[in-house]
Amino acid sequence: MPTDTALPGVPADVRARRWTALALICAAQFMLILDVTVVNVALPSVAADLGLGRTALTWVVTAYTLCFGGLMLLGGRLADALGARRVLLTGLALFTAASLACGLAPNATVLIGGRAAQGIGAALLSPAALALVTTAFHGPERARALGVWAAVGGTGSAVGVLLGGALTAGPGWPWIFYANVPTGLALLAVLPKLLPEDPARTGTRHLDVPGALLVTTATGALVHGLVRAGDSGWTAPATLLSLLGAVALYGVFAAVERGSRTPLMDLRMLTRRPVVAGSLLMLVATALLISFFFLGSMRLQHVNGLDAFRTGLLFLPVALTTAIGAHLGSRLVTTAGPRACAAGGMALAAAGCLPLAFLTPTADPWTTLLPSLATAALGLGAVFVTATTTALGLIPAHEAGLASGIVNTFHEVGGAIGVAVASTVALGTPATGFTTAFTLCAVTAATAALTAPALIPRGRPHHPGGAHGLH
Repeated sequence: MPTDTALPGVPADVRARRWTALALICAAQFMLILDVTVVNVALPSVAADLGLGRTALTWVVTAYTLCFGGLMLLGGRLADALGARRVLLTGLALFTAASLACGLAPNATVLIGGRAAQGIGAALLSPAALALVTTAFHGPERARALGVWAAVGGTGSAVGVLLGGALTAGPGWPWIFYANVPTGLALLAVLPKLLPEDPARTGTRHLDVPGALLVTTATGALVHGLVRAGDSGWTAPATLLSLLGAVALYGVFAAVERGSRTPLMDLRMLTRRPVVAGSLLMLVATALLISFFFLGSMRLQHVNGLDAFRTGLLFLPVALTTAIGAHLGSRLVTTAGPRACAAGGMALAAAGCLPLAFLTPTADPWTTLLPSLATAALGLGAVFVTATTTALGLIPAHEAGLASGIVNTFHEVGGAIGVAVASTVALGTPATGFTTAFTLCAVTAATAALTAPALIPRGRPHHPGGAHGLH
C-alpha cells in the first residue's frame, strides 16, 4: 500500500480508504475496458449461434464503444453537476444489468441493444470514476494514481482477449457477459461504504442533451461510414453520405456548444494544448491496440485455425507487456518527459507492427504474431500513461469530470474507429487484407511517433495541489 507522505495531517485510516477505494474504482474501470475486447475472440462462436454476418459482428464491438465514447462527455458533465459518487453507482448498476441482458440475448438485435446499454452505463461510470481518482490525490501521488489507472486501461484490453477465449472455449460465449454480473453486484455493495458523499451543488443542473445526441449521432455516422466502406467501397454513395454527414453533424455540434449557456463541452478546453495532445495520443493508441486485438483474433482463428482458448492464451504475453509498458511509462513520463515517452512508445509500436505487414498464411503465430504484438503493446502501454497525464496534468479539480470525459471519449472513439477500419481493410479483401491492415497500423504508429514531439508541450506534467475526493 503506498504511503501518503504528502498528507501528514490526514489520519492513517482515511489514507488507507483512499487507496482501497482507488483499487475498487480501478476494478470497475477494468471491467469496462475489458468489455471492449472480450467479445473479439468470441465473434466466430457468436456468429455461428446467432447467424451474424461481418457487418453485424462489427456492430457487436462498436455499439459498445460508440455509446461509451459518444456519451462520455454527457457522463462527465453529469459527474460535475450531480456528483461523481451518484453517477458512478448509477452507471455501474446499468452496466451490470445490461451485461445480464447480453448474456441472455437470443438474437442480434437484443445483443447489439444490450451492448449499447452497456456503453451507456460505462459512459456514466468511467468519467465519474476518473474524476474521483483525479481529485483524491495530488502532487507525485496523482501521477502514481493516474499511472495505476492507465495501466488498468491498457491491460484490460489485453486481458479481455485472454478471458474471452477461456470463457468461450469453456462454458460458452454468454459467460463473457455473465462474468460481469457478480463483479458488478459486489462493487455495488462495497463502494457506497468507501466513497464520500457528493458535496452540495449550488450551480445550475441544466444538461446539454441536444449536444450529447449530436456528438453521439455524428460518431455513429462516422463508424457507419467506415464499416459500410468494407461492403460498398470508399467511394460508394452510402459510404460518402455517412462520412460527410458525420462531418456536418460535428460542425452542428460545435455551433450548438458555442451558443449554449451550459454547453456539454467548453470548446475552449480544446484550445488547451495539453488536453488536445493527450486526447489525440489516446485516440491513436487505443485505435492501434484495439485493432491489434481484432486483427490478431480474426487471423488466428480464420487463417491459422486456432480455437478460442488458444487464441486467448496467445494474448497473455501481450497483456503482460502492456502492463509493463504502462508501469515504465508512469516513471518515464516524470523523468524523461512526455515528449520522449510518447515518441518512444509510438516508435516501438511501429517497430513491433512492421513485421506483421509481411506475414504469410503459413507463418507460425507463436514466433511471428506473438512477439510483434507484444513489442507493439509494450510501447502503447507507455503511451496510455503519457496521454492521461498530459491531458489531466494542468486541469483544476472543478473541471476534472469534463476533462476526464474528453480523454475517455477519445479513448472509446479511437476503439470504434480502429475496429471499423480494421474490419473494412482486413475482411473486405481476404487475399491481402490482414497484411494491408497491419501495414496501415505500422504507418499510423510511425506517423504518431514523428509528430508527438511537436504536438506535446515542453516540460513535464504538473499536478495541482488540493487533496479531496475519496476521504
